[in-house]
Amino acid sequence: MDFSSKNKQNKDVVFLLGGHDLEMLEIKKILEEQNIRYFDKDLEWGARLSAYMDLLNEENHFVGVELLKDIPSPKHYIEVDHHNENSHKPSCIEQIASLLYIKLNRWQQLVAANDKGYIPEMKSWGASKDEILNIRKADRKAQGVTAKDEQLANESIRNHTQVISDVKVIFSLTNKFSPISDLVYPTEKLIIYNKHALVYYGINAQRLSSSFDHFVERGWVYQGGGPNGYFGFTESILKSYTDLQLLINTIIKNVQP
Repeated sequence: MDFSSKNKQNKDVVFLLGGHDLEMLEIKKILEEQNIRYFDKDLEWGARLSAYMDLLNEENHFVGVELLKDIPSPKHYIEVDHHNENSHKPSCIEQIASLLYIKLNRWQQLVAANDKGYIPEMKSWGASKDEILNIRKADRKAQGVTAKDEQLANESIRNHTQVISDVKVIFSLTNKFSPISDLVYPTEKLIIYNKHALVYYGINAQRLSSSFDHFVERGWVYQGGGPNGYFGFTESILKSYTDLQLLINTIIKNVQP
């Protein structure tokens, strides 16, 4: 697929956007600035290619951004992602900048850093305290975090936090975990969960992929952010995994030195 300047406005090329966060909204801005055709169905994390089933055909060239391939991809398809088996790749916004032969500005570079490695990665780029606060605030907003979610995050930390071994474990009263993780940062080992989701953040996160390899093979988990990033379980597995405490204890055991 040729994305050189003369072909950027090729009407045969169609981008399909995944779940909303700050990175996805910045990608959307880039596509608009470059006058490139895209579709955005305002999806959430865990977005699937099947959400765009009505648009797929064998003629157009599609670029799917952070879309789980739960159906066969069309004939002409490029997958842009940096999670799970693609976690070794640059962030999606960096991959798209490379496809389009453009350079990212400072804000976009920090958006990429935030999406790849959260606050530590932004710090490695020399981000100031204000830059980090602004990026994190914008990311929460892009994810749909409301004032009520922020309030529930504070309540979750105050009233539903326990420490098991050296891992902080928080039961979340909101389905949005980012306001909790931002408020308790820095925490070296953190689990946030409710009946819909469970995510481990921190030291040895990547190690969990071997501990739960049978879940990985079935697409029941998601991971990213490098060795000390995050490892999450999808709602589909949590519905059948009735003993959440056992799952939490297994995680805690497997992230120890």
